[in-house]
Amino acid sequence: MSELKQKILDRQIVSLPKTVVYCSRCAISNQRPRIKIGDDGLCSACRFSDEKDSSIDWKERGDELKKLCDLHRRNDGRWDIVVPCSGGKDASMVAHKLREDYGMHPLTVTWSPFEYTDIGWQNFREFNKAGFNNILLTPNGKLHRKLSRLGFEFVGDNFLPFIYGQMAAAFHVAHQFGIKLVFFGENGEAEYGGDSKNNYKRGMPLEDWANSYFKGLTVDELVKFGEEETSILSCSDYDQSDLQFYRPPDIDVLRKSEIEMHWFSYYEKWVPQENFFYASENTGFKANPEGRSQGTYSKYASLDDRMDGFHYYLGFIKFGLGRCTSDASHEVRDGHITREEAIALIKRFDGEFPNKYFEEFLGYIDIDEEKFWNIINKFRTPEVWTKESGEWRLRHAIYSLGADEEPVYSSSIPEGSRKFI
Repeated sequence: MSELKQKILDRQIVSLPKTVVYCSRCAISNQRPRIKIGDDGLCSACRFSDEKDSSIDWKERGDELKKLCDLHRRNDGRWDIVVPCSGGKDASMVAHKLREDYGMHPLTVTWSPFEYTDIGWQNFREFNKAGFNNILLTPNGKLHRKLSRLGFEFVGDNFLPFIYGQMAAAFHVAHQFGIKLVFFGENGEAEYGGDSKNNYKRGMPLEDWANSYFKGLTVDELVKFGEEETSILSCSDYDQSDLQFYRPPDIDVLRKSEIEMHWFSYYEKWVPQENFFYASENTGFKANPEGRSQGTYSKYASLDDRMDGFHYYLGFIKFGLGRCTSDASHEVRDGHITREEAIALIKRFDGEFPNKYFEEFLGYIDIDEEKFWNIINKFRTPEVWTKESGEWRLRHAIYSLGADEEPVYSSSIPEGSRKFI
């Protein structure tokens, strides 16, 4: 395979530990980028979960949010806060509480999914009907598909252009309308495990976005790579204006306009299951009518996009940690399930191939199945995977099984479905 085909731009991978270690409380391992597992065996996410229960005065945090809203609330009915929201459970809860409990006037902003699911579009429309203004931003489709292809092939994440816009677009909208507050849901680094330096900050400093959110790679770096080193992207595919919403606003512009980023999870204890119940009751949110989402047991998270299953699947390939591991680990920390139950769920669902939209995904990024598997396999690290008798095997699965019982993940799976040997 050529050097270009082997090239990997995800700068997180090179810094991962060479020895796989699992948290002694939840089910996450030290292969999650930036997570730390201490001498006590606890990961940084579990440690922060303990701090949420023992060290944080949530009444005081609520009072802090009230004072912030009092400072920025507009009395003429104009929008005074921007909430990025697709109609999913978490942001719907945030927007509704900011309106109902704190008297704010939210303008919600949606960075369009690659391809809406039926339930995702339904939830988006129901959220709008619950009384919210919304700006739906849909990027240049030709460019977006090519950025997704570059992300998939060279970063190991087809979702990268979505993440760019999801983070950046709301700030451009806030600047346009003279709004000073932008509220996201949770601090993912704290809640799911990552760099803990911002655990007690109200929002992520802009200078940390590239490493914490963009896998160390800005959109301009991705575009430059695509133009200079591949035939996937050329300068004729876009205008500079097409890149605006993928780029974070200039730091000096934010400071001059006094726009602030905040996490709602800083002010209120973050419990995804409770967010689901709240959004169901107040904004018409519905869970997946087909039951659980592929790759996990849950049915109420990340329902909007037909392409998101491949984002989670690539996480499983790169780090040995799939969608189920993330869901189950958070529910262990929330006290909803035990570690043993989490491990059983992971054994059953983690790494399940997202075959439902496989053909559509291949068409979206314009590759064939053979190329798909060649790309997938280049992101397997020797710390996580081993190949035996032509089949890929997790080297360090969290579940305790005999060697002859360990799950095997084929690199040529019929119809995209997971198989056990």
